[in-house]
Amino acid sequence: MLKQLGALDDGCRTILGASPVAAFGYRDAEGASRTTFVGGRPGFARVHTPTRISFGFSEPGAPHGPASLFFLLPGVGELLRVNGSVVARTGGRVVVEVTEAYVHCAQAVLRSRLWQPPAPPVDADAVPGDGAPGDGPLARPGVAGFLAAAPFLALSTWDADGGSDTSPRGDRGAVARIRDARTLVIPDRKGNRRADTLHNLLRDDRLSLAALVPGRDAVLHVRGRALITDDPALLATMALRGMPPHLALVVDVEDARLVGSGVLTRARLWSPGTHLDRRTAPDLAAIGSRHLAAGTGGAPSALLRAVAAMPGLGRVLRGVMNRAYRSGLRKEGYDDVSFAVGGEAANPLRSVRVTGIRRETPSAVTLVLEDGAPFDFRPGQFFTLVADVDGRPLRRAYSASSAPGTSRLEVTVKRVEGGRFSAFVHRDLRVGDRLELRGPSGSFHAEPGELVLVAAGSGVTPMMSMIRATLGTGRISLLYSSRTADEVIFAAELDRLAARHPDHLSVTHVLTARDGRLDAAGVRRWISAVAPSEDAGYYVCGPEPLMDAVVAGLGVPAGRVRRERFRSGADPTVATGPQELVVENDGRPVGSVVVAPGRTLLEAGLDAGFAMPHSCTVGNCGDCLVRLVDGDVAQSEPNCLTPQQRADGYVLACVSCPLSTVRLDIAEP
Repeated sequence: MLKQLGALDDGCRTILGASPVAAFGYRDAEGASRTTFVGGRPGFARVHTPTRISFGFSEPGAPHGPASLFFLLPGVGELLRVNGSVVARTGGRVVVEVTEAYVHCAQAVLRSRLWQPPAPPVDADAVPGDGAPGDGPLARPGVAGFLAAAPFLALSTWDADGGSDTSPRGDRGAVARIRDARTLVIPDRKGNRRADTLHNLLRDDRLSLAALVPGRDAVLHVRGRALITDDPALLATMALRGMPPHLALVVDVEDARLVGSGVLTRARLWSPGTHLDRRTAPDLAAIGSRHLAAGTGGAPSALLRAVAAMPGLGRVLRGVMNRAYRSGLRKEGYDDVSFAVGGEAANPLRSVRVTGIRRETPSAVTLVLEDGAPFDFRPGQFFTLVADVDGRPLRRAYSASSAPGTSRLEVTVKRVEGGRFSAFVHRDLRVGDRLELRGPSGSFHAEPGELVLVAAGSGVTPMMSMIRATLGTGRISLLYSSRTADEVIFAAELDRLAARHPDHLSVTHVLTARDGRLDAAGVRRWISAVAPSEDAGYYVCGPEPLMDAVVAGLGVPAGRVRRERFRSGADPTVATGPQELVVENDGRPVGSVVVAPGRTLLEAGLDAGFAMPHSCTVGNCGDCLVRLVDGDVAQSEPNCLTPQQRADGYVLACVSCPLSTVRLDIAEP
């Protein structure tokens, strides 16, 4: 208790400034206990005074009276706990008067491996309690499977004197065990010596909890009443290496609901780029030691302050704490504890910084992206950009317009009417902002030799990469259709390159506002003037009707023409409730998972650890083609599915959301 503060000091403020998410326990105006997660971005909690903070809150049920939080730092074991009372709600924000603040030890996070790569999926069909008879809350679809995979939860309790506490619970495997459709058991293993939860339950048996599964953007909310047990027979069922927990909580569950969490989506807790670097992360062990020095008083306090001022103390203290953690956890049966800050999650996204935004036309800008490493791709391939737009991660595919092999990747984004991502890029994105990147993807890329290129609008972007990468190695002929001269992307550079390399590059512009639409006859006249060699490669990028006209006018077999289709990546209509996804591979069961509202089949499958095929994630490449064995889905349109693939029952997992229970076969077509 000595490290507990009555107000937020500089150390607490540092933690709050770096934390993107917190568990929040409160009671609503009707007295119902609730636990949820709040935040979404580092520094979401605003410090107004040493005893008052506020944060955004949009969930139902107005917080009222005693409340409590703990703040997480991605990749860090210790956390900051804050207790107090809700004193106001204003402007969509909750204001909390702080009465207690202290650093909590790392054992719950270490036990749960919260920041390590997600564990293999759990077979929900084998989980006791799933589909249990009766109307118990734990028998609802997806609840038991989620709990079986959840190693971490936030548990909120209250006392009879106006106090609240929200503390972490973590365990190897499932942190809570289902006994039947109405009963949960949560082992209480030794570790942190504060027993706030147990003391509170002796005064008021109501509690609530929120459980997490690493890698998934969903939360299981549970509330009920609990008793504390030391029944040897029950504790023995939760033993690790023969060592049972010293106590357990038996929870009579009144309600259990699995919901998608926009907070977790925005916070990206399991993305590698969000985990704090060991060298720059706030050292919570050192902060806790300073709190202890402040609270001890007298000569011990002076001694602790003197020790805290010693150079290199943080490194020494961290080593001491890790040894203490390891010893304590081994006594509890944990023999393979990792103390690494972070731990790369199963996420292939690459975090990049926007280092430049260049205006190409009134409706097109080029983004310059860097992360210190070179970008390897083939000229013509595309990358998928991921950004947080209106509280949700939004993905769109854009062809690289730069040459490969350099430390700067350039993608050119044209503003599209009604396009959410392009509007975000043009309106909100700034130099210094960060995006996530997937790729490269796509089979549309230049081969060595003479190139014949036909593009319309922003379809010139992959052609620009081809020109920049291969100019001087062979003849290149570009036919480029734009609406007006003001909308010719890369106009000045194309003119300059053609003037400098007349024997290697020719550029012919068609302005549809002046010349009319490009048709097969126009393409024939152009190709006759170009007179390409017999072994030239043909590349076309633009709207489908244009590409059909171009292929008809080129006068070569359609199989010799490579096409690239640009797609909008619009969001599909989604179901309002969670739906079950069952995955097979050539008829053999792989596993099942519950898809939260707003999640695609691919996202849910990858979250569960299934080997789902994918590449671009926006419906452009077709790599995520899977067969819909049973159920209904909504797909964003347009996408690259062919009429024959649709007729054969295939869907694109990356742009499909379930409208019912869905069964997929992921075997290669």
